[in-house]
Amino acid sequence: MTDKLTEGDREAALAPLLECGWHLVDGRDAIAKTYVFRNFIEAFGFMTRAALWAEKWNHHPEWSNVYKTVEVTLTSHDVEGLSDRDVKLAKKMDALAG
Repeated sequence: MTDKLTEGDREAALAPLLECGWHLVDGRDAIAKTYVFRNFIEAFGFMTRAALWAEKWNHHPEWSNVYKTVEVTLTSHDVEGLSDRDVKLAKKMDALAG
């Protein structure tokens, strides 16, 4: 089981993500980011690659796709907030998006 990020851990873990375009979601303990690709195929390819990692790590994003745009929200429902799993998946998604 993963624990919710403590206040001290949050700052260190989230700062690099916030610098890379992630933002805190109003009214929720969650982070979100919008990825924009050149076309639908690239967006869908990103989602496919990210889905493989999400399944492997048993941590699945809330996301939507419209044409070349993918909107992602990450939170750990079992701890009712952000955990290390969210940080790990956010970093992986950034790497996959290039």
